[in-house]
Amino acid sequence: MSINEAQFDAYGDLSDERLCQLTQEGNRDAEEALFKRYHRLVRKLARPYYLAGGDSDDLIQEGMIGLIYGVREYDGQKSASFRTFAEICIRNRLYSAVRAAARDKHSPLNQSVPLEIPFFDSHTVFCTAPLLSQTNPEDLIIGQERFRDRLSDVRKQLSEFEAKILGYYLDGLTIQEMAEAVSRSPKSVDNAVQRIRRKAARHLTSGDLSRG
Repeated sequence: MSINEAQFDAYGDLSDERLCQLTQEGNRDAEEALFKRYHRLVRKLARPYYLAGGDSDDLIQEGMIGLIYGVREYDGQKSASFRTFAEICIRNRLYSAVRAAARDKHSPLNQSVPLEIPFFDSHTVFCTAPLLSQTNPEDLIIGQERFRDRLSDVRKQLSEFEAKILGYYLDGLTIQEMAEAVSRSPKSVDNAVQRIRRKAARHLTSGDLSRG
């Protein structure tokens, strides 16, 4: 094991809060460990928007900006756990980007979700960070019942394989990780994701998932 690998393993044993503190103090190794730990969460929170038509790379970038903001602003004496605070910051950044894109016809995110609520979002989230202080916090709340209804509508139109992939996809797994989980090729999994994405996008625009 190299020195760098040993150092990373040591950071991997630290709590999120400690890694955040070290990152705020300028420790780049702690920053790398923290961002690696949270990259899957960023993917997970961005993917509902991608399914509905957004650009994956742009959304991941926006989510990472939200994470960076969370790292910079987190105060363990005033906030809940770092994960809770970071998730709020990531969600807020994604929501802000999508709303801005809805007003900008030239933005790559313009074809994402110009709705008042995030699609597939099962959590109740209040905008507590100043990042979106101009936004009505009530716009960021979605009930469990609406989430279940929308998810159920989509799943009804999917094959058994697609439904399984959807679950893994929304949980933030990479294409390679999903391929290994279902013992299929990455290409097969990626094709399934694209089919799911088309059906989900049609549902948002017309409520019709019967085709494709």
